[in-house]
Amino acid sequence: MVLLVERISKLYSKMENHHQHQQPEALSASLQAFRSDVSNCVHQLCLDLKPGSQTLSFSWVLQCFQLIPSINKAFAKLVVDIDYHMSKWKSQSVEEYLKYSLSLLDLLNSISSSLSHLERVRLSLAHSLSLVKSSPSSAIEHIKAIKFNSSIKNFKGQDNIDDEKDRPCSGEEWIIDQALIELKSVGFWVCYVLLAGLSGDAKAYLEMRKSTTGMFSNSSVIKLDMSISEAVMDKGIVLKEVKELKEAADCIAAATANEKESYRAEEMQRRLKAFEQLLDGLDKEVNSLFSKILAGRNELLDGIRHTKQ
Repeated sequence: MVLLVERISKLYSKMENHHQHQQPEALSASLQAFRSDVSNCVHQLCLDLKPGSQTLSFSWVLQCFQLIPSINKAFAKLVVDIDYHMSKWKSQSVEEYLKYSLSLLDLLNSISSSLSHLERVRLSLAHSLSLVKSSPSSAIEHIKAIKFNSSIKNFKGQDNIDDEKDRPCSGEEWIIDQALIELKSVGFWVCYVLLAGLSGDAKAYLEMRKSTTGMFSNSSVIKLDMSISEAVMDKGIVLKEVKELKEAADCIAAATANEKESYRAEEMQRRLKAFEQLLDGLDKEVNSLFSKILAGRNELLDGIRHTKQ
């Protein structure tokens, strides 16, 4: 959906000589190509998720997040391939697209809140470290008071994506409908994984699985979802780097004067610096995607208003 309207317009200008309607075989082939693109993106995530891994890494989560713009690009290509510009879409498809983009914006806001909490954790740890030499007892007290996990406020699961009535059953509109189902299911899944990992609270991810049972038609997504859910059910969910920070903080809090707190503090300082860079990188990606989705929505809405005039 990243500036999807603009991308489609640019690509579509190259396709103006296509026929008004394509044959069913060509439409099916285009949909299959889109699904293959989705599978390829997700399959790479499966390969990069280490078998038996108890925790997710920040780098993997960032790669997971980048699924959304990659699949948006594949969706834009599909729209052009079937010669079915957004201006031709029926109201139901437009409404579904706008509804999805709004839900995605809400989820991105929640992800930003989780990132802000982790940034506050980082700052609190940095402040505690500054007290290690002058007041070890105060440093330990501050560290023990830090809450690494955060709750996801006002979370509500999405409606079952494939539970709406009166869906189109043929032609370009059916292709768009099927692609939107895939687009939404992957987009929501990515956001729930990020929310669960960043907050340390698996509630969002498990609630998503309850409310969207059977929504995945892509085998690669099903495989990856099963791998993540098994890990969550068995070990809970926490990012590798957050877990390491907490363990380092616990070591400092438990240390005595004879256990070289200064060395432990230096080690944590290095971890905090690396953690800051990871937070900044993901925060920039989230803000960028939010801005592009909002711009795409506004452009589509402006087009609708112009059409009605």
